[in-house]
Amino acid sequence: MTAISNRYEFVFLFDVVNGNPNGDPDAGNLPRLDPETNQGLVTDVCLKRKIRNFVTLDQEEASGYAIYMQEKAVLNDQHRKAYKAIGIEPKDKKLPKDEAKAHELTQWMCANFFDVRTFGAVMTTGINAGQVRGPVQMAFAQSVDPVVPLEMSITRMAVTNEADAEKERTMGRKHIVPYGLYRAHGFISAKLAERTGFSSDDLSLLWRALMNMFEHDRSAARGEMAARKLIVFKHDNAMGNAPAHKLFERVQVNRRDGETDTPARGYSDYDITIDRDNLPEGIKIEEML
Repeated sequence: MTAISNRYEFVFLFDVVNGNPNGDPDAGNLPRLDPETNQGLVTDVCLKRKIRNFVTLDQEEASGYAIYMQEKAVLNDQHRKAYKAIGIEPKDKKLPKDEAKAHELTQWMCANFFDVRTFGAVMTTGINAGQVRGPVQMAFAQSVDPVVPLEMSITRMAVTNEADAEKERTMGRKHIVPYGLYRAHGFISAKLAERTGFSSDDLSLLWRALMNMFEHDRSAARGEMAARKLIVFKHDNAMGNAPAHKLFERVQVNRRDGETDTPARGYSDYDITIDRDNLPEGIKIEEML
Protein backbone atom coordinates (compact mmCIF):
# COMPACT_ATOMS: atom_id res chain seq x y z
CA MET A 1 0.00 0.00 0.00
CA THR A 2 1.03 3.61 -0.54
CA ALA A 3 2.51 5.34 2.49
CA ILE A 4 0.81 8.41 3.94
CA SER A 5 1.98 11.75 2.53
CA ASN A 6 0.92 14.12 5.35
CA ARG A 7 2.45 14.82 8.73
CA TYR A 8 0.13 14.61 11.77
CA GLU A 9 0.15 15.43 15.44
CA PHE A 10 -2.62 14.57 17.88
CA VAL A 11 -3.86 15.26 21.39
CA PHE A 12 -5.52 12.29 23.09
CA LEU A 13 -7.57 12.70 26.27
CA PHE A 14 -8.74 9.74 28.35
CA ASP A 15 -9.87 9.28 31.92
CA VAL A 16 -10.07 6.71 34.69
CA VAL A 17 -12.62 6.30 37.49
CA ASN A 18 -11.65 4.26 40.56
CA GLY A 19 -8.90 2.37 38.79
CA ASN A 20 -5.18 2.10 38.21
CA PRO A 21 -4.39 3.23 34.65
CA ASN A 22 -0.72 2.20 34.77
CA GLY A 23 0.86 0.55 37.80
CA ASP A 24 4.53 1.10 38.65
CA PRO A 25 6.26 -2.24 39.43
CA ASP A 26 9.04 -0.35 41.25
CA ALA A 27 6.46 1.09 43.68
CA GLY A 28 4.35 -1.93 44.56
CA ASN A 29 2.15 -1.35 41.48
CA LEU A 30 0.95 2.03 42.72
CA PRO A 31 -0.35 4.32 39.97
CA ARG A 32 2.57 6.13 38.35
CA LEU A 33 3.13 9.67 39.63
CA ASP A 34 5.32 12.67 38.96
CA PRO A 35 6.75 13.03 42.50
CA GLU A 36 7.16 16.81 42.17
CA THR A 37 3.61 17.63 41.07
CA ASN A 38 1.61 14.48 41.99
CA GLN A 39 0.25 14.41 38.46
CA GLY A 40 -0.50 10.90 37.26
CA LEU A 41 1.56 9.34 34.48
CA VAL A 42 0.83 6.66 31.90
CA THR A 43 3.78 5.48 29.83
CA ASP A 44 3.88 5.45 26.05
CA VAL A 45 4.63 1.73 26.27
CA CYS A 46 1.34 1.16 28.13
CA LEU A 47 -0.65 3.05 25.49
CA LYS A 48 1.07 1.23 22.63
CA ARG A 49 0.28 -2.09 24.31
CA LYS A 50 -3.42 -1.27 24.28
CA ILE A 51 -3.23 -0.27 20.61
CA ARG A 52 -1.51 -3.56 19.79
CA ASN A 53 -4.16 -5.51 21.69
CA PHE A 54 -6.96 -3.75 19.83
CA VAL A 55 -5.36 -4.45 16.44
CA THR A 56 -5.00 -8.11 17.39
CA LEU A 57 -8.75 -8.31 18.01
CA ASP A 58 -9.83 -6.09 15.12
CA GLN A 59 -7.59 -7.61 12.45
CA GLU A 60 -7.46 -11.18 13.69
CA GLU A 61 -7.65 -12.77 10.25
CA ALA A 62 -6.17 -9.96 8.14
CA SER A 63 -2.87 -10.43 6.32
CA GLY A 64 -0.18 -7.89 7.18
CA TYR A 65 -1.57 -7.04 10.62
CA ALA A 66 0.27 -9.51 12.83
CA ILE A 67 1.73 -8.11 16.07
CA TYR A 68 5.48 -8.43 16.60
CA MET A 69 5.63 -7.48 20.29
CA GLN A 70 2.93 -9.72 21.73
CA GLU A 71 2.56 -11.59 24.99
CA LYS A 72 4.97 -14.54 25.29
CA ALA A 73 6.32 -13.93 21.78
CA VAL A 74 9.82 -15.27 21.06
CA LEU A 75 11.28 -12.44 19.03
CA ASN A 76 13.94 -14.52 17.29
CA ASP A 77 11.17 -16.79 16.01
CA GLN A 78 9.48 -13.72 14.54
CA HIS A 79 12.74 -12.78 12.79
CA ARG A 80 13.19 -16.31 11.53
CA LYS A 81 9.92 -16.02 9.62
CA ALA A 82 11.43 -13.22 7.51
CA TYR A 83 14.53 -15.27 6.70
CA LYS A 84 12.38 -18.23 5.71
CA ALA A 85 10.13 -16.06 3.55
CA ILE A 86 13.00 -14.74 1.44
CA GLY A 87 14.87 -18.05 1.41
CA ILE A 88 18.12 -17.41 3.29
CA GLU A 89 19.67 -18.82 6.46
CA PRO A 90 20.28 -16.53 9.45
CA LYS A 91 23.76 -16.00 10.86
CA ASP A 92 24.18 -15.22 14.55
CA LYS A 93 23.64 -11.50 15.21
CA LYS A 94 24.56 -10.51 11.66
CA LEU A 95 22.53 -9.18 8.77
CA PRO A 96 23.24 -10.58 5.31
CA LYS A 97 26.24 -8.92 3.65
CA ASP A 98 24.11 -8.33 0.59
CA GLU A 99 22.48 -4.96 1.35
CA ALA A 100 19.52 -5.74 -0.89
CA LYS A 101 18.79 -8.91 1.07
CA ALA A 102 19.19 -7.10 4.40
CA HIS A 103 16.75 -4.43 3.23
CA GLU A 104 14.33 -7.11 2.03
CA LEU A 105 14.37 -8.72 5.47
CA THR A 106 13.49 -5.50 7.23
CA GLN A 107 10.82 -4.63 4.69
CA TRP A 108 9.25 -8.07 5.12
CA MET A 109 8.96 -7.39 8.86
CA CYS A 110 7.35 -4.01 8.14
CA ALA A 111 4.90 -5.47 5.64
CA ASN A 112 3.75 -8.28 7.91
CA PHE A 113 3.77 -6.73 11.39
CA PHE A 114 1.55 -3.72 12.04
CA ASP A 115 3.45 -2.55 15.10
CA VAL A 116 6.83 -2.72 13.33
CA ARG A 117 5.75 -0.43 10.51
CA THR A 118 3.87 1.80 12.96
CA PHE A 119 6.07 2.11 16.06
CA GLY A 120 9.34 0.69 14.76
CA ALA A 121 11.46 -2.02 16.38
CA VAL A 122 15.02 -2.97 17.21
CA MET A 123 15.31 -6.45 15.74
CA THR A 124 19.04 -7.02 16.24
CA THR A 125 18.90 -9.94 18.67
CA GLY A 126 20.38 -13.38 17.99
CA ILE A 127 18.66 -13.56 14.60
CA ASN A 128 19.17 -10.09 13.16
CA ALA A 129 16.34 -8.58 11.13
CA GLY A 130 17.56 -4.99 11.26
CA GLN A 131 16.25 -1.88 12.93
CA VAL A 132 13.20 0.23 12.05
CA ARG A 133 12.41 3.75 13.21
CA GLY A 134 8.64 3.99 13.37
CA PRO A 135 6.61 6.92 12.04
CA VAL A 136 4.20 6.94 15.03
CA GLN A 137 5.52 8.02 18.40
CA MET A 138 3.72 8.91 21.62
CA ALA A 139 4.81 10.77 24.73
CA PHE A 140 3.87 9.86 28.30
CA ALA A 141 0.30 10.77 29.20
CA GLN A 142 -0.01 13.10 32.19
CA SER A 143 -3.05 13.89 34.30
CA VAL A 144 -4.38 17.42 33.94
CA ASP A 145 -4.63 17.82 37.71
CA PRO A 146 -2.77 16.14 40.58
CA VAL A 147 -4.19 12.75 41.58
CA VAL A 148 -4.25 11.05 44.97
CA PRO A 149 -3.67 7.29 44.76
CA LEU A 150 -5.62 5.31 47.34
CA GLU A 151 -4.62 1.96 48.78
CA MET A 152 -7.60 -0.24 49.61
CA SER A 153 -7.69 -3.44 51.63
CA ILE A 154 -9.65 -6.26 50.00
CA THR A 155 -10.60 -9.70 51.27
CA ARG A 156 -10.82 -13.09 49.63
CA MET A 157 -13.00 -15.82 51.11
CA ALA A 158 -10.88 -18.60 49.58
CA VAL A 159 -7.30 -19.55 50.44
CA THR A 160 -4.42 -20.60 48.21
CA ASN A 161 -2.89 -23.51 50.16
CA GLU A 162 -4.44 -26.38 52.08
CA ALA A 163 -2.41 -25.38 55.14
CA ASP A 164 -4.40 -22.14 55.30
CA ALA A 165 -7.80 -23.84 55.06
CA GLU A 166 -8.74 -22.92 58.64
CA LYS A 167 -8.39 -19.21 57.96
CA GLU A 168 -11.66 -17.42 57.43
CA ARG A 169 -10.27 -15.20 54.70
CA THR A 170 -7.09 -13.78 53.17
CA MET A 171 -6.24 -10.11 52.74
CA GLY A 172 -4.98 -8.21 49.74
CA ARG A 173 -4.31 -4.67 48.58
CA LYS A 174 -5.68 -2.68 45.67
CA HIS A 175 -4.48 0.69 44.38
CA ILE A 176 -6.78 3.15 42.63
CA VAL A 177 -7.05 6.73 41.43
CA PRO A 178 -10.55 8.07 42.30
CA TYR A 179 -10.56 10.14 39.12
CA GLY A 180 -8.02 11.38 36.64
CA LEU A 181 -8.20 13.01 33.20
CA TYR A 182 -5.02 12.25 31.26
CA ARG A 183 -3.56 14.00 28.23
CA ALA A 184 -1.16 12.39 25.75
CA HIS A 185 0.54 13.82 22.67
CA GLY A 186 1.35 11.85 19.53
CA PHE A 187 3.42 12.43 16.41
CA ILE A 188 3.19 10.86 12.94
CA SER A 189 5.99 11.41 10.41
CA ALA A 190 5.15 10.93 6.74
CA LYS A 191 8.87 10.81 5.86
CA LEU A 192 9.43 7.86 8.19
CA ALA A 193 6.19 6.28 6.92
CA GLU A 194 7.79 6.17 3.47
CA ARG A 195 10.43 3.82 4.86
CA THR A 196 8.06 1.43 6.63
CA GLY A 197 5.01 1.54 4.36
CA PHE A 198 2.66 2.96 7.00
CA SER A 199 -0.46 3.61 4.90
CA SER A 200 -3.74 5.51 5.09
CA ASP A 201 -5.44 2.22 6.06
CA ASP A 202 -2.96 1.85 8.91
CA LEU A 203 -3.67 5.42 9.96
CA SER A 204 -7.42 4.79 10.03
CA LEU A 205 -6.82 1.70 12.14
CA LEU A 206 -4.66 3.72 14.54
CA TRP A 207 -7.43 6.30 15.03
CA ARG A 208 -9.96 3.50 15.55
CA ALA A 209 -7.67 1.84 18.09
CA LEU A 210 -7.22 5.03 20.09
CA MET A 211 -10.96 5.65 20.21
CA ASN A 212 -11.93 2.08 21.14
CA MET A 213 -8.98 0.39 22.85
CA PHE A 214 -10.34 0.81 26.39
CA GLU A 215 -13.59 -0.90 25.38
CA HIS A 216 -11.65 -4.17 25.06
CA ASP A 217 -9.29 -3.66 28.00
CA ARG A 218 -11.65 -3.94 30.95
CA SER A 219 -10.35 -5.36 34.21
CA ALA A 220 -10.97 -5.06 37.92
CA ALA A 221 -7.65 -3.24 38.31
CA ARG A 222 -8.32 -0.51 35.77
CA GLY A 223 -11.82 0.46 36.83
CA GLU A 224 -13.64 2.53 34.23
CA MET A 225 -11.40 3.96 31.53
CA ALA A 226 -12.67 5.86 28.49
CA ALA A 227 -11.30 7.71 25.48
CA ARG A 228 -12.73 11.24 25.73
CA LYS A 229 -11.18 13.35 22.99
CA LEU A 230 -8.96 12.83 19.97
CA ILE A 231 -7.88 16.05 18.28
CA VAL A 232 -5.77 15.68 15.12
CA PHE A 233 -3.61 18.32 13.44
CA LYS A 234 -3.10 17.47 9.77
CA HIS A 235 -0.39 19.18 7.72
CA ASP A 236 -0.81 19.51 3.98
CA ASN A 237 2.63 18.05 3.22
CA ALA A 238 5.12 15.51 4.52
CA MET A 239 7.50 17.94 6.24
CA GLY A 240 4.82 19.93 8.06
CA ASN A 241 3.69 23.53 8.31
CA ALA A 242 4.16 24.39 12.00
CA PRO A 243 6.02 23.20 15.11
CA ALA A 244 4.16 20.51 17.02
CA HIS A 245 4.36 22.31 20.38
CA LYS A 246 2.67 25.39 18.94
CA LEU A 247 -0.24 23.26 17.74
CA PHE A 248 -0.55 21.45 21.06
CA GLU A 249 -0.78 24.81 22.83
CA ARG A 250 -4.03 25.45 20.95
CA VAL A 251 -5.75 22.74 23.00
CA GLN A 252 -6.53 23.91 26.52
CA VAL A 253 -8.04 21.77 29.28
CA ASN A 254 -9.32 23.66 32.31
CA ARG A 255 -11.62 23.08 35.25
CA ARG A 256 -15.14 24.25 34.42
CA ASP A 257 -15.85 27.81 35.59
CA GLY A 258 -12.52 27.84 37.39
CA GLU A 259 -13.73 25.47 40.09
CA THR A 260 -10.65 24.17 41.86
CA ASP A 261 -11.81 24.06 45.47
CA THR A 262 -12.96 20.45 45.16
CA PRO A 263 -11.25 17.59 43.31
CA ALA A 264 -12.53 16.64 39.89
CA ARG A 265 -14.66 13.51 39.85
CA GLY A 266 -15.79 13.35 36.23
CA TYR A 267 -15.13 14.48 32.67
CA SER A 268 -17.95 17.00 32.99
CA ASP A 269 -15.80 18.92 35.48
CA TYR A 270 -13.57 20.08 32.61
CA ASP A 271 -13.85 22.40 29.62
CA ILE A 272 -11.81 21.58 26.51
CA THR A 273 -11.22 24.47 24.12
CA ILE A 274 -9.46 24.50 20.74
CA ASP A 275 -8.06 27.75 19.37
CA ARG A 276 -8.90 27.68 15.67
CA ASP A 277 -8.09 31.35 15.01
CA ASN A 278 -5.16 32.28 12.77
CA LEU A 279 -4.16 28.70 12.07
CA PRO A 280 -0.85 28.39 10.23
CA GLU A 281 -1.39 27.95 6.51
CA GLY A 282 -1.73 24.31 5.53
CA ILE A 283 -2.96 23.09 8.96
CA LYS A 284 -6.34 21.40 9.38
CA ILE A 285 -7.87 20.42 12.74
CA GLU A 286 -10.02 17.30 12.92
CA GLU A 287 -11.92 16.17 16.02
CA MET A 288 -12.25 12.38 15.97
CA LEU A 289 -14.05 12.29 19.32
